[in-house]
Amino acid sequence: MRSQNAPPGLPRTALTGIDVDCTPRKFGCTALDLWKTAEYKQRMDISGQVVVVTGASMGIGEALAAIFAAHGAKVVLTSRDANRSEAARNRIGHAENTLALSCDVRNREDIDKVVSLTLHHFGRIDVWINNSGYGIADSVELMDMAECRSMFETNFFGAVSAMQAVIPVMKQQGSGTIINISSVAGHVPLPYSAAYSGSKFAMNAMSKASRIELRKRNINVLTVCPGYVRTDFSANAVRGRELKKVRPSTVRGITVERVARATLNGYRKQKREVIVPWTMYPVVKLYQLFPGIVEQAMLRLAKPAE
Repeated sequence: MRSQNAPPGLPRTALTGIDVDCTPRKFGCTALDLWKTAEYKQRMDISGQVVVVTGASMGIGEALAAIFAAHGAKVVLTSRDANRSEAARNRIGHAENTLALSCDVRNREDIDKVVSLTLHHFGRIDVWINNSGYGIADSVELMDMAECRSMFETNFFGAVSAMQAVIPVMKQQGSGTIINISSVAGHVPLPYSAAYSGSKFAMNAMSKASRIELRKRNINVLTVCPGYVRTDFSANAVRGRELKKVRPSTVRGITVERVARATLNGYRKQKREVIVPWTMYPVVKLYQLFPGIVEQAMLRLAKPAE
């Protein structure tokens, strides 16, 4: 319902309180301040901003690099394989405003090198996107612990290391945004991918806690949680001994471009979290309120992977 005191033409989303994390009475800011803040977020100009994307050689990472570059940002694409990063850079175009680098996020020296080279080439870092990650398909009982630790080094500890490397830069600049690409599996645990879910639950907690810590320094932390996405993620997952999938046969998944658009929109509005597609919101809420219902559905869906 639109507020009776809202200025004419103000977008409804600006009045929901979702995109602006304060209320006039509790935090001492006026309603006019809220409207101005929301209006600014709707109009955020991305042109000329410097964006670093890890895991950018394919899938969601490449789509993120492409959409930010298309909106005029200067984009640094990283992956463990420099040749694959360069190939993705060639595919998205905008050669004058892009840079391809190798970076294994498990290695802090690689991350520091990317930070240093980005500052050397472009002078600042406005957005850092932690997208590197992969999965393990196996049961908790049988999964290989060495593989589990290795996956956490990439999915979680690599992201935290990158945050520690870039936060001082953003503090010195006086602004910045960190975007962590998580998963709906970080809200609803996925059987037979429990280790992957665990890494994403950890990322969600780290992202939201750090957002509070950094709020007064004008640094936002956005968590993006996609549902099923049409990528090679499953094909690239480490396959263990007990392979089962828990997924409705009618679900095709969304495109990487849709995830990229939702991420860009969430960044522009300086949101706390984006869940995409929107149909995953009820699933997340249902699990929070009635976990037994969701667990029973998963038991019925679980079947041997092909």
